[in-house]
Amino acid sequence: MPLLSNGDTIYEEKTGPLLIDNEKDGSGGHPFVLTGTVMAVSKKGVTLAELIIVVAIIGVMTFIAVPRMGYSLVNTGKTQTTAYKIASAIRYARSLAISDAATNTQGYMVNMTGSGPLGYTGYEVVNLSTSGVIETGSVDANIVSCAGADDFAFRPLGNRFGDTDSLTVSGGEKTYIVSVVSATGMVKCEKQ
Repeated sequence: MPLLSNGDTIYEEKTGPLLIDNEKDGSGGHPFVLTGTVMAVSKKGVTLAELIIVVAIIGVMTFIAVPRMGYSLVNTGKTQTTAYKIASAIRYARSLAISDAATNTQGYMVNMTGSGPLGYTGYEVVNLSTSGVIETGSVDANIVSCAGADDFAFRPLGNRFGDTDSLTVSGGEKTYIVSVVSATGMVKCEKQ
């Protein structure tokens, strides 16, 4: 049957005879017979109780599912963030070496610091001319393993000098390799 709309109310169209009992006592009396189209109201929607039950079921399912996922997703995010932070610090040291080339002929370096159960616990950007620390950062060494190259030094032209090895950052089933192309100083942070 087709539905008709009148504002916010939906009516269902019914055709055929409709008997209306004129007597309210149910005795029958003299019924009126109406013919033609009659509109009957059709209510659609949910009650507040149904809505509360659905929300409660979703809450229980979430309460059960989230602890089972474990913290590997969180650890994966921390691994990626740590790798990107270290790569960013290396890029910063390179840009400082280039921008200060006129006054600083020694360059800048990112030095990996500390030793924890899984490797380095931090890093610092150092001015090689003054030995001053420009910036420091930390590595959550209880979650993220950070091992490999212990420094990334840049000359005033932006190229790397010294070691040519890379840094491996891993944790939460993800591994990132942070490396520098020696000739150009380009910093790479690649997911393995």
